[in-house]
Amino acid sequence: MPVPALGFQALVLCGPGVSLTLASKPEELPKALINVANRPLVFYVLDWLKRSGVSDITLITPPSAAPPLQAALKQNQYLTSLPSPTPTVLAPKDLELVTGTAELLRLPEVQSCIKTDFLLLPCDLICEIPGEALLESWMVSQSALGGSSTREGRHADGPVSGPGGREESVKGEATDFVAVSPLGTDDAPAVNGPRIQLDQLVMSMPMDTVKEKMENDKGFLVRHSLVEKHAQVKMLSTYRDAHLYVFPYWVKDLARHQEKFQSVSEDLIGYWAKAEWQRGLAEKIGINKVLAPKADNAEENGSNDGESLEEEIDLQAMSTTKSGSTVTPPLAQHELPSPTFASRVKAPSNNDTEEESKIPPILAYVQKGSAPFVRRVDSSAILLSTSLRLAKLPSIDEVGRHAASPLAHSKKIAYPEGVPKRCTVTESDCLLDINVTIEEFAVIKECCIGEGAKICKGARLSKCVILPYAVVGEKAVVTGTIVGRHSKIGRDSVLKDCEVDNGFVVPDDTDAKAEKFMHFGGLDDEEDGMDVSGDFDDNRSDLGF
Repeated sequence: MPVPALGFQALVLCGPGVSLTLASKPEELPKALINVANRPLVFYVLDWLKRSGVSDITLITPPSAAPPLQAALKQNQYLTSLPSPTPTVLAPKDLELVTGTAELLRLPEVQSCIKTDFLLLPCDLICEIPGEALLESWMVSQSALGGSSTREGRHADGPVSGPGGREESVKGEATDFVAVSPLGTDDAPAVNGPRIQLDQLVMSMPMDTVKEKMENDKGFLVRHSLVEKHAQVKMLSTYRDAHLYVFPYWVKDLARHQEKFQSVSEDLIGYWAKAEWQRGLAEKIGINKVLAPKADNAEENGSNDGESLEEEIDLQAMSTTKSGSTVTPPLAQHELPSPTFASRVKAPSNNDTEEESKIPPILAYVQKGSAPFVRRVDSSAILLSTSLRLAKLPSIDEVGRHAASPLAHSKKIAYPEGVPKRCTVTESDCLLDINVTIEEFAVIKECCIGEGAKICKGARLSKCVILPYAVVGEKAVVTGTIVGRHSKIGRDSVLKDCEVDNGFVVPDDTDAKAEKFMHFGGLDDEEDGMDVSGDFDDNRSDLGF
């Protein structure tokens, strides 16, 4: 049974993706509904939240993508299988495809939606780490103020170990730069079960930003105040932020008051981490003002009318947990495995003045070595590798529900009737969804084949993702390729490491390697668009927008 996360709500950002290698029609098929291992991408984050005890879930999406998302929540076999209640879909009228994530938090509809401490996470996150363990660490770390956030990531260049074996590294992934300082024994939260080792985040920024600074400054410059505050600092450059945050309620006000923030990961988290040790920064970005006693603000305003009523609310009291004198802010981390951010604050002692009171630090969980799987699926290469990895997980029917991974399917082959005797399907590393048709003499190894797809006579597939209702023609040989929805591979074609757009028809006898078969000038009106969510090349897109 999951540990109830009382008082938490979750905001899941369901953007269309901005750096995509395949064409997309967000108004028909937004990124959240792209299949990964035969399930809609958003299924994984919703399932993780439900298992963590979080049931108050809001999906935030642009107005154009709201109708298909709402329809899928009512009709998709995987999404309707999730426990009640059904997530709410929020489509702010001013939310655009290029809206920054911190800008999104300032939208009136989003501000009204946030009622308590909240999780902020992207729709493209797949996480095997028990959510209740992360939330418990956050709550235990809470104290006087309450403020914590967590992130997760995965190693950029190295392989990832997990229940499904070792995963191949994915080339071309952008990484982040993080600097962390170890916590003392007394500072680290004690939780039930396996201990989650947390560090304090002291710097966070994309590696591209670091490279630019080093080029301009002819080196990497570090302020003396960082060294004075933290004697030991470890700098990491091969991790990636998974953008899973647990925020205290008052971050809502920080985002609203600091209008210069565009990105949550680079601006809000980056400046917050430095504000804990960089003199004067907390005042510049407004954290001191947000954390200041509201009674003082009311006296300054000199009125208690309806407009100032909200200013009188004690935001610290809105935290789900508070007891003692130590608190924790957002967790932040990067790349491969997973980073978690929590914040911690000590109540000022008799020797401290109000001006010297500490800013809630951000705690980060940096996953190391062999550990549960955590990944953001935001490029076609990651979609392919992640789908194939999940296909290797033993099914629940094979090993039982308690021994199976939370990411495992009930069955490897959902529709056995569609698999004839005179064909080869390696069940240990394949997933076949419902209504899949496979003709005689076909050979299928290490593949994910979506609902309603058809594999014709004599076709040979290896390490492929075949999305719903695609057709692979007779005697075609397809390796390491993503085949889009409603597309068709012509007979006798040979494709290796290719991408085929939705609705695209590859002619017979095509021989291609590492090519992208894409629609130019728009997709066919009859066909669905597909978004495999590329690497975000804009810090305004860190959570999917």
